[in-house]
Amino acid sequence: MNYDLIIARYGEIGVKSPKIRSRFERKLVKNIKATFDCEVDRNQGRIYIHPKDFEDGVKKLNRVFGVVSYSPATSTTATYEGIDETLTKYVGDLISEDLIDENTKFAIKCRRVGKHDFSSQEMAAHCGGVVRNVVLAPVDLTNPDLTIFVEIRDNNAFIFHEKIKGPGGLPLGTQGKVVALLSSGIDSPVAAYLMMKRGCEVIALNCDNSPFTTPKASELFDALVDQLNIYAKGSPIKKRVVHYGEYLQAAKDKAPEKMTCVLCKSGMYHIAEKLALKLGADAIVDGSSVGQVASQTLSNILATRYGVDMPILSPLIGLDKEEITQIAKKIGTFEISKIDDGGCSAVPRYPETQADLERVKLACEDMNQDEEIEKAFRNIVRFD
Repeated sequence: MNYDLIIARYGEIGVKSPKIRSRFERKLVKNIKATFDCEVDRNQGRIYIHPKDFEDGVKKLNRVFGVVSYSPATSTTATYEGIDETLTKYVGDLISEDLIDENTKFAIKCRRVGKHDFSSQEMAAHCGGVVRNVVLAPVDLTNPDLTIFVEIRDNNAFIFHEKIKGPGGLPLGTQGKVVALLSSGIDSPVAAYLMMKRGCEVIALNCDNSPFTTPKASELFDALVDQLNIYAKGSPIKKRVVHYGEYLQAAKDKAPEKMTCVLCKSGMYHIAEKLALKLGADAIVDGSSVGQVASQTLSNILATRYGVDMPILSPLIGLDKEEITQIAKKIGTFEISKIDDGGCSAVPRYPETQADLERVKLACEDMNQDEEIEKAFRNIVRFD
């Protein structure tokens, strides 16, 4: 097909106030340009993209949050003559690619913005006649095999037949920053992705539990950030690593062993909060899903978040493992997360599943949690 542009559409942005809408559109355009080499125009709720490498643009536009759908298209003038000539060539290309023949039921959908000497219905009927002149395919407006769209905006007309689904959401970078607790597992990268989809810049905080974990866990964290950064052009993920082994050792040595996982998660939240305050983030994100593991019972979720004033967002909270896994496969993190990293040897044989808040407070005192958190926080390493 002889395409010369891609038409991108957005959803939620269109219901914002004019000032916010314009700001979100500008950010969306910036993110598109950061994702692949192109020129971009905005006009009346549409974004017109002219990629330097067309196939590359069509492939990578599916990674830009805020894009609801997009269509490779051919442009022409908003006249009978221009549309006749361009549509005739377009249908010829459809025939050569075996997308339409004399047995293909087709429909024409025409949308028009601006003042013209024809109505949308009149142009649709005219275009149907043009198609029939090229190929004697039957018209079926109710259940077509192929729909050809003719979009007319002022002096320009655009012809296309595909509407490719985009990732949706809001443009990355329009909703502030979050600190995402990111491990090498399946859940936390999906949680970070979903917050990116809602327009949040992500600071990825990894708690390096060595010597209770192997170096493989850190390698997988790096690989997961690289994969998520495919969707973060324009606002790349910032990486922070906290050496957490000393904190875990203190929890094991000075507090009841069954409380280790509860104290581990509690410490992560406190460190994430301190980092968020330092870097100007507004919330903490984790991959909790109710009941999935011992630290994610409702009792433990309450206990581990005690004393943290910043909002803790858990976008996976109501999803089961299969639903989370399907998203992970879709975004390309599953194949990384399923690699065995050896697990964490600090996990007790019988972890606490119904933590009592008062007992958790006592355990925090026993291990001098505030002091251990301060020591760990001072040793956060930045990787950007």
